[in-house]
Amino acid sequence: MSEQGKIKILANNRKANFEYETISKVEAGIVLLGTEVKSIRDSKINLQDAFARITGGEIWLTNAHISEYKHGNINNHEPTRPRKLLLNKKEIRKLKAQVEQKGLTLIPLKIYLKDSKIKVELALARGKKIYDKRETIKKRETDRNLQRLR
Repeated sequence: MSEQGKIKILANNRKANFEYETISKVEAGIVLLGTEVKSIRDSKINLQDAFARITGGEIWLTNAHISEYKHGNINNHEPTRPRKLLLNKKEIRKLKAQVEQKGLTLIPLKIYLKDSKIKVELALARGKKIYDKRETIKKRETDRNLQRLR
Protein backbone atom coordinates (compact mmCIF):
# COMPACT_ATOMS: atom_id res chain seq x y z
CA MET A 1 0.00 0.00 0.00
CA SER A 2 1.41 3.39 -0.97
CA GLU A 3 1.88 6.30 1.43
CA GLN A 4 0.49 8.74 -1.13
CA GLY A 5 -2.84 10.35 -0.23
CA LYS A 6 -2.73 9.45 3.49
CA ILE A 7 -4.39 12.02 5.71
CA LYS A 8 -3.75 12.52 9.43
CA ILE A 9 -6.03 15.05 11.11
CA LEU A 10 -4.06 17.28 13.49
CA ALA A 11 -6.80 19.66 14.68
CA ASN A 12 -10.57 19.99 14.30
CA ASN A 13 -12.77 23.04 14.76
CA ARG A 14 -15.70 21.38 16.53
CA LYS A 15 -17.38 24.68 17.29
CA ALA A 16 -17.62 25.49 13.57
CA ASN A 17 -20.27 22.85 12.80
CA PHE A 18 -22.42 24.11 15.66
CA GLU A 19 -22.02 27.85 15.01
CA TYR A 20 -22.08 27.83 11.18
CA GLU A 21 -23.94 26.26 8.29
CA THR A 22 -21.35 25.01 5.78
CA ILE A 23 -22.01 25.90 2.14
CA SER A 24 -18.84 24.68 0.44
CA LYS A 25 -15.34 23.47 1.36
CA VAL A 26 -11.91 24.06 -0.15
CA GLU A 27 -8.43 22.73 0.64
CA ALA A 28 -5.63 25.27 1.05
CA GLY A 29 -1.94 25.17 1.80
CA ILE A 30 -0.53 27.32 4.59
CA VAL A 31 2.71 29.28 4.96
CA LEU A 32 4.38 28.34 8.27
CA LEU A 33 7.64 28.84 10.11
CA GLY A 34 9.72 25.84 11.21
CA THR A 35 8.71 25.99 14.86
CA GLU A 36 5.05 26.28 13.84
CA VAL A 37 5.31 23.09 11.78
CA LYS A 38 6.80 21.24 14.75
CA SER A 39 4.07 22.50 17.10
CA ILE A 40 1.31 21.56 14.64
CA ARG A 41 2.76 18.07 14.22
CA ASP A 42 2.52 17.79 18.03
CA SER A 43 -1.18 18.87 17.71
CA LYS A 44 -0.56 22.07 19.67
CA ILE A 45 -3.07 24.13 17.69
CA ASN A 46 -6.45 25.67 18.48
CA LEU A 47 -8.85 26.69 15.68
CA GLN A 48 -11.80 27.60 17.89
CA ASP A 49 -11.88 31.37 17.21
CA ALA A 50 -10.05 31.27 13.88
CA PHE A 51 -11.33 32.70 10.61
CA ALA A 52 -9.94 33.61 7.20
CA ARG A 53 -9.89 37.09 5.71
CA ILE A 54 -9.29 38.14 2.10
CA THR A 55 -7.03 41.21 1.82
CA GLY A 56 -5.15 42.39 -1.22
CA GLY A 57 -5.93 39.31 -3.29
CA GLU A 58 -4.54 36.99 -0.58
CA ILE A 59 -6.25 34.89 2.07
CA TRP A 60 -4.98 35.14 5.65
CA LEU A 61 -5.80 32.82 8.55
CA THR A 62 -6.41 34.93 11.64
CA ASN A 63 -6.72 34.02 15.35
CA ALA A 64 -5.46 30.44 14.93
CA HIS A 65 -3.43 29.76 18.07
CA ILE A 66 -0.33 27.62 17.48
CA SER A 67 1.51 27.12 20.77
CA GLU A 68 5.19 27.95 20.90
CA TYR A 69 7.45 24.98 20.27
CA LYS A 70 8.73 23.80 23.66
CA HIS A 71 12.26 23.12 22.33
CA GLY A 72 12.38 26.39 20.39
CA ASN A 73 14.90 29.11 21.13
CA ILE A 74 14.66 32.91 20.89
CA ASN A 75 13.55 32.50 17.27
CA ASN A 76 10.25 30.90 18.33
CA HIS A 77 7.09 32.12 16.57
CA GLU A 78 4.29 34.36 17.84
CA PRO A 79 1.29 32.10 18.68
CA THR A 80 -1.54 34.12 17.07
CA ARG A 81 0.15 35.79 14.11
CA PRO A 82 -1.77 35.91 10.79
CA ARG A 83 -0.74 33.12 8.39
CA LYS A 84 -1.05 33.21 4.62
CA LEU A 85 -3.16 30.54 2.95
CA LEU A 86 -2.20 29.27 -0.48
CA LEU A 87 -4.89 29.10 -3.17
CA ASN A 88 -5.06 29.80 -6.90
CA LYS A 89 -6.03 33.35 -7.91
CA LYS A 90 -9.14 31.96 -9.62
CA GLU A 91 -10.24 30.25 -6.37
CA ILE A 92 -9.52 33.40 -4.34
CA ARG A 93 -11.61 35.54 -6.72
CA LYS A 94 -14.47 33.04 -6.54
CA LEU A 95 -14.37 32.96 -2.72
CA LYS A 96 -14.11 36.76 -2.52
CA ALA A 97 -17.26 37.13 -4.65
CA GLN A 98 -19.13 34.71 -2.39
CA VAL A 99 -17.87 36.29 0.86
CA GLU A 100 -19.08 39.71 -0.29
CA GLN A 101 -22.61 38.29 -0.25
CA LYS A 102 -24.47 39.03 2.97
CA GLY A 103 -23.59 36.92 5.97
CA LEU A 104 -20.94 34.59 4.50
CA THR A 105 -17.52 34.00 6.05
CA LEU A 106 -14.50 31.73 5.70
CA ILE A 107 -13.70 29.48 8.64
CA PRO A 108 -11.13 26.68 9.03
CA LEU A 109 -12.70 23.30 9.76
CA LYS A 110 -9.55 21.25 10.26
CA ILE A 111 -5.80 21.14 9.80
CA TYR A 112 -4.27 17.91 8.59
CA LEU A 113 -1.17 16.28 7.12
CA LYS A 114 -1.53 15.18 3.52
CA ASP A 115 1.52 13.65 1.84
CA SER A 116 3.73 15.24 4.57
CA LYS A 117 2.32 18.71 3.80
CA ILE A 118 0.14 20.63 6.22
CA LYS A 119 -3.22 21.60 4.71
CA VAL A 120 -6.21 23.59 5.96
CA GLU A 121 -9.80 22.75 5.09
CA LEU A 122 -11.65 26.06 4.70
CA ALA A 123 -15.42 26.31 4.66
CA LEU A 124 -17.54 29.02 3.16
CA ALA A 125 -20.20 29.31 5.84
CA ARG A 126 -23.18 31.27 7.07
CA GLY A 127 -23.76 31.90 10.78
CA LYS A 128 -26.62 29.91 12.30
CA LYS A 129 -29.47 31.59 14.10
CA ILE A 130 -30.38 30.58 17.66
CA TYR A 131 -33.30 28.42 16.52
CA ASP A 132 -31.00 26.59 14.08
CA LYS A 133 -28.68 25.76 16.97
CA ARG A 134 -31.65 24.41 18.95
CA GLU A 135 -32.54 22.18 15.99
CA THR A 136 -28.96 20.88 15.90
CA ILE A 137 -29.09 20.03 19.60
CA LYS A 138 -32.48 18.29 19.21
CA LYS A 139 -31.23 16.24 16.27
CA ARG A 140 -28.09 15.22 18.16
CA GLU A 141 -30.13 14.12 21.20
CA THR A 142 -32.56 12.05 19.10
CA ASP A 143 -29.63 10.38 17.33
CA ARG A 144 -28.13 9.50 20.72
CA ASN A 145 -31.41 8.06 21.94
CA LEU A 146 -31.72 5.93 18.79
CA GLN A 147 -28.17 4.64 19.28
CA ARG A 148 -28.96 3.69 22.89
CA LEU A 149 -32.05 1.74 21.82
CA ARG A 150 -30.05 -0.36 19.35
